[in-house]
Amino acid sequence: MRAAFLCLLVLLSQPVLAVERLSGEAIERAFRGNTVSGRYTNGGFFTEYHDPDGRALGHNGWQPNTDACWITKPDSICYYYGPQTDRTVHCFSVETSGELYVLRNLGSGLVNALAKVEPGNGRNHTDNGTPWYCDGLISRAPTPPMSRRFAQR
Repeated sequence: MRAAFLCLLVLLSQPVLAVERLSGEAIERAFRGNTVSGRYTNGGFFTEYHDPDGRALGHNGWQPNTDACWITKPDSICYYYGPQTDRTVHCFSVETSGELYVLRNLGSGLVNALAKVEPGNGRNHTDNGTPWYCDGLISRAPTPPMSRRFAQR
């Protein structure tokens, strides 16, 4: 009982960090050119490098990315996975508390994942020799990287 009380005192003495909801522009600044890694609320782990050309390289928690793209909207970030015929789209609002990023499902508002942003591509995520480009939608056609302007459509 005494140990629990001491733990409670230690926790209460820690500074409380404010939670800040990010705009799409702030999400773009934080994620672009960096790796976002974390855990889903169901326990799965993900790690994705947010290439400035709009591709999300790495692992989405279920499989390695082979055609994933990311774009920011005015108040959220969206990820596109799969070919156009059976594409899935996942959009999230993003909040920060210190170095912790909280991704909430845009539809339900439920917390989907907790993550940290790692500078650059320190995990060396690649397209494994099978390039794709992002135009706001996913295409597997190997073409030269498109500008971010096209990726945000």
